[in-house]
Amino acid sequence: MSTTEDLDDSSAPLIEHLTELRTRLIRSVLAFVVGMVLCFAVGGYILDFLLVPIEKTMRALGNPDPVMQYTAPQEYFFTLVRISMVGGLALSFPVIATQLWRFVAPGLYKNEKNAFLPFLVASPVLFLMGAAFAHFVVVPMAMAFFLGFADLPSFVSAFMASSGDVTQAVEDTGIDIVFNGKVNESLDITLKMIVAFGLCFQLPVLLTLMGKAGLVSAEGLVNVRKYAIVGILVLAALVTPPDVVTQVILFVVVYGLYEISIWLVKMVEKKRDDQLREDGYYDDEEFDDPLMKEFDEDDD
Repeated sequence: MSTTEDLDDSSAPLIEHLTELRTRLIRSVLAFVVGMVLCFAVGGYILDFLLVPIEKTMRALGNPDPVMQYTAPQEYFFTLVRISMVGGLALSFPVIATQLWRFVAPGLYKNEKNAFLPFLVASPVLFLMGAAFAHFVVVPMAMAFFLGFADLPSFVSAFMASSGDVTQAVEDTGIDIVFNGKVNESLDITLKMIVAFGLCFQLPVLLTLMGKAGLVSAEGLVNVRKYAIVGILVLAALVTPPDVVTQVILFVVVYGLYEISIWLVKMVEKKRDDQLREDGYYDDEEFDDPLMKEFDEDDD
């Protein structure tokens, strides 16, 4: 039977881990708060940068002085808070990742550390690449798609073009349809695109880690390729505007990342097989031995 001293000794490591976890969490939260405050201080400049695609689209459609509005007193403030939260998370991610690494690393073997650390570095890089792709390519196309409708000629006016008097009356008394954008709604589209593409660009990291853990294989990914295509099409339809061009771009990008993931998983499997062969766990040449073949046939 265990004595009281044994129970106290066994609970000591758990208490130490919980204490360390609390310290890591406190440091991560403090880093996030500091990053959020810094981003809030320059929130106006960040907002201007995020609204550049819609500004350029409005200018391209003939509006030389584009204006955005907010309809509630607190709307602009909470818009800056949202920007600060996203920006604060981005700024504090190196600190958060470092704290996570220092908490997990002592329990990993050296080869596990060498395998995990590159993915911890690659993940934010890929997220930034996806976010940049969304901001500079996808969002301008989406804004051009939505705002372009206001620049189209009226279908009714075109249909009634043959009746001159009626057409003239419509032209004289018609209502100009203009875009008076709200800051929070326009920003919402931009942030959703940035987050969606940033997460989609994590696909190679996720699948490669799963390949290292033995949860997926390159052969398995190839076999389910047709299902992956359907899933990517559904994803493109859900996270992008109802614009075929934007959906096709997202599909091409994510499917390309899927194929890259298959190649990366193949590399992981090859490296693992080479390591096992070097350690002597198996040898391909033994299957070329006639005696081994006859032995396998007798077993069958």
